[in-house]
Amino acid sequence: MRVLAAMSGGVDSAVAAARAVEAGHDVVGVHLALSRMPGTLRTGSRGCCTIEDSMDAQRAANVLGIPYYVWDFSERFKADVVDDFIAEYAAGRTPNPCMRCNERIKFAALLEKALALGFDAVATGHYAKITTDAAGRRELHRASAEAKDQSYVLGVLTAEQLAHAYFPLGDTPSKQLVREEAARRGLSVAQKPDSYDICFISDGDTKGWLAEKVGTAPGDIVDRSGAVVGGHDGAHAYTVGQRRGLRLGTPAADGKPRFVLEVRPKERTVVVGPKEALAVAEIAGSRFSWAGADPVGSGLVAADGDVFECEVQIRAHADPVAAVARVGSDASGTAELVITPVTPLDGVAPGQTAVVYVGTRVLGQCTIDRTVSAVPVDV
Repeated sequence: MRVLAAMSGGVDSAVAAARAVEAGHDVVGVHLALSRMPGTLRTGSRGCCTIEDSMDAQRAANVLGIPYYVWDFSERFKADVVDDFIAEYAAGRTPNPCMRCNERIKFAALLEKALALGFDAVATGHYAKITTDAAGRRELHRASAEAKDQSYVLGVLTAEQLAHAYFPLGDTPSKQLVREEAARRGLSVAQKPDSYDICFISDGDTKGWLAEKVGTAPGDIVDRSGAVVGGHDGAHAYTVGQRRGLRLGTPAADGKPRFVLEVRPKERTVVVGPKEALAVAEIAGSRFSWAGADPVGSGLVAADGDVFECEVQIRAHADPVAAVARVGSDASGTAELVITPVTPLDGVAPGQTAVVYVGTRVLGQCTIDRTVSAVPVDV
């Protein structure tokens, strides 16, 4: 195949590119410039897409003997990831920028350009596997290394995108083996720290960054009955499940800590309550997609609306929870994916992504629009 290897400057993408070369593919490396003003150096493990990362990617490409380019995707990244992140927080939701980046940049904008240039596939350093079913359809599965599995952040990929995706690290048992392989291959990134947190907020101060972008608007903190128990400087600074930093003037009647249950930015209100009230009995989202054949096409159900058994994962590093799901309709008649966990989920917020699994297979995902509490309001 003609393979475009997305090279972030980290060890995973470098080894993925090396394996693609070793497999006999015609490989070209590309680094995505996602910021118009990148820092020259990382701060420890924070940040990515810096000038330093670009140089590390080029050094790896030179060792592998493959052509290397830097493509400027900064405008698309700002519009599709950064601005989306700001808008979601301003609306009181909790977005996942890594999901949006995979969906709209690496496997939309990048893949679109790769196909236009005659490439057959885009290779990345994600830990996930692609298999083919009996009908010849591609399926996305968890990686062999469960602790490093990254299938969750790839749950947004469609069947068409899976047809042109290539994950050379999917069968690797551990990240340490990848680092050892990089060292054997003479790649200087062998011991480079992994990046974490949000790449475009390199100092890790999400609250301060959002305050600068969204501004502050003081409002009330209320309990589930609507009684005012405190105040805040900006609802965007609060997330569902948060306990610390509430600075409540009125203690709870039972003396127990209170947690953020809901954020209502239009009303400039933050709702708090007991930890038990974080339990969620149902989640649903109208923005859903299937990673390959849908439940009907997979033979899980006979028709839309039928319930099928699955597991749901709501965070990249969360444990999957047994659930049942169906395609239904919301109050306006819009189709939505409705997921009911067997045991309530804890601290789920609108804007998060729920990825649905059947065994190791990623069936699909939805962006959560609404949740149903497992605890009555009077608790």
